[in-house]
Parts: sequence; structure tokens; C-alpha cells
Amino acid sequence: MKLGKKARAVGINHIALEVGNIDAALEFYGAFLDFELRGKSETMAFIDLGDQFIALSQVPQQPRDDERHFGLVVDDKAAVRRALVDMGVEIVSDRFLDFYDPWGNRIEIVGYEGIQFTKADHVLHGMGLDGLSKTDKAIQELAVKGMRPN
Repeated sequence: MKLGKKARAVGINHIALEVGNIDAALEFYGAFLDFELRGKSETMAFIDLGDQFIALSQVPQQPRDDERHFGLVVDDKAAVRRALVDMGVEIVSDRFLDFYDPWGNRIEIVGYEGIQFTKADHVLHGMGLDGLSKTDKAIQELAVKGMRPN
């Protein structure tokens, strides 16, 4: 059987997290993230990330994730760390800023400046994040791939 051309993965549109209560989840995430809602119902909420989003889905309690997680990119990783500590949230990794939300979802907080992931300038502008920059190391990693930002 001959296969045709494969599709190229371009990015992630959204991540869906299962939570026990939509309002409690919005309160928890709102304690350390400044965000706007893209939409909300009794059993779903959508946290806007510019051209991406986090979907929160209310379901019965699920088992906790162990290593399965997602990396949430932020403009100020230190501010998230401070807020999590103030909230009494346990950081579960010595190397990364990983923690569990109250429903067992494992989240890794990643600083925008030090990774290859890059939002387009017009998306950053629309999010009110003009001037968000990358470290020299991150720029070099992108340059090796022919993706050096302006």
C-alpha cells in the first residue's frame, strides 16, 4: 500500500484539561495567571492564549497524572513561582517549575524568553506583550533551524 504525502505538524491549537469544577478551576488558574476568557458554559471554559487556548472541561474526578504534562509558556516564570508558593502549591520538580492543579493535571511553567516557541509579533501585540524577547541561546537554537526571529 502506497501512502500519499504526510501532513506536517504545525503547532498546537489548544490543550484540554479535565477539572472537577469550572468556577474553582478558573479561580485556581486566575490566582497565578492574568488571562481573558474566550468563552464559558456550565461545564466548559476557554482560557485565551492569543492564537491558542486552554479548554477546561468539567468531569468527575480522574486519577492524577504522573509524568504526563504540558508546558505552559508565560512571560514571567518567577512571578508564577512566587504565586504558587504563596498559594501553598507544591513544586514537584527540582529542575523545572512543575506542579499539580487540584484535579491532578501536571503543569510545567516555561519562560518565553528561553525556549524556541515563538509567537508572531502581531499576536504578541494583540496580547499586549510587545517587546517580549528571547535569550541569545534561544535565538541561536532558532537560527540553527533557519528560524531566527527579527
